[in-house]
Amino acid sequence: LSSRTSAAEKEMGGAEKRKKQYQAHQGFGDHHGGVTGAHAYFYTDEAKCDQHMETFLRCIDASSGSSEDGFSAIKLTALARPQFLVRFSEVLVKWRRFFHQMAAEQGQAGRAVLDTKLDMEKLQEALANLGIASKAESQQWFTGENLGTSGTVDLLDWNSLFDSRTKLSRPLLIPNRKTGQLEPLLSRFSEEEELQMKRVLQRMDVLAKRAMEKGVRLMVDAEQSYFQPAISHLTVETQRRFNGSQPIIYNTYQCYLKEAYNNVTGDMELSRREGWHFGTKLVRGAYMEQERERAAQMGYEDPINPTYEKTNEMYHRCLDYVLEEIKHSWKASVMVASHNEDTVKFTLRRMMELGIHPLDKKVCFGQLLGMCDQITFPLGQAGFPVYKYVPYGPVSEVLPYLSRRAQENRGFMQRANRERDLLWKEVKRRLLTG
Repeated sequence: LSSRTSAAEKEMGGAEKRKKQYQAHQGFGDHHGGVTGAHAYFYTDEAKCDQHMETFLRCIDASSGSSEDGFSAIKLTALARPQFLVRFSEVLVKWRRFFHQMAAEQGQAGRAVLDTKLDMEKLQEALANLGIASKAESQQWFTGENLGTSGTVDLLDWNSLFDSRTKLSRPLLIPNRKTGQLEPLLSRFSEEEELQMKRVLQRMDVLAKRAMEKGVRLMVDAEQSYFQPAISHLTVETQRRFNGSQPIIYNTYQCYLKEAYNNVTGDMELSRREGWHFGTKLVRGAYMEQERERAAQMGYEDPINPTYEKTNEMYHRCLDYVLEEIKHSWKASVMVASHNEDTVKFTLRRMMELGIHPLDKKVCFGQLLGMCDQITFPLGQAGFPVYKYVPYGPVSEVLPYLSRRAQENRGFMQRANRERDLLWKEVKRRLLTG
């Protein structure tokens, strides 16, 4: 019992520390201070968000006209107020944290996300003891949603309960561990933020419908970790509606985050249960400096993997999980968005081992325009679907982004030189042999 209590207390302590990550902060709200690694949108009003949506619609049309099976990328911070995304992320994380606290109390601290399952009877008893819901009420919750039929509740069941309960008139309550009092989970949501939620979903709906009409796949870019729970939630909601017969909407996972594997496996399991296609873009990540600066300023654990090697391990682990799913179900697709030659080789080797053919178009590759052509061109010539990511706009806005990418990829210049030497050798061989 003492070890269980210790584990639960440890989980609660860590949860309180992580809570700071999703609190609104003047320096990291409506503007993206210090971001040079990715394009930043600056919120002014809802009309500006509508203008961004129109720009994205033109991008979708351009993608449709330039290639078959094209992609267009969007950022949700262009379609909603970033402060709203921070607040919504905080709500989502509070709800998940409550699940993990109860799991720790049931002796399951430290388990992988999909292996953590709350015993139904103990859960109902805990909810009753906390004053959140009587046993009869909680039974109705789970019965009404066809949850917990196995006698256990996992995180996906728990999250779907959040979706259904927040639509009811009675507020969903969770305990504040500091005060011991129950607090409404959505207490921070104002009427304006409720409207923000509707507006961003409407804008995503417009974009998704245009993408489907034009035969273009829509990639929702990942952003800073304190926005990301809300961005992923809204993206998954859109995937549920549009990825029924094919992957139209792609979610992006940043593998420099310690939680990347849990996020990938959780969302994929949800797609399995609900029968929609899992579309994903895997990247290493673009906000490391700002993430670490914010973590230091606000006093929470750095969400980024400690080393580049750990990030590589995470990338390959997530990628392998998706490739295995492609082999077994064919209801998953992945864009390997990487300038890393070792990652590309890893992908090609695993595709061969798993029997995934390039013409299946379940795996594609992406690099920035003008960078790592020594990777892009051979892939295309070998018959693999490969795309060039094209950032565009005023030079003053695009140049910082490209200079950052060039700085990160400066180690690939030697490989480019090697590729050039090989190509020159091949030219001479052909000339000499006729």
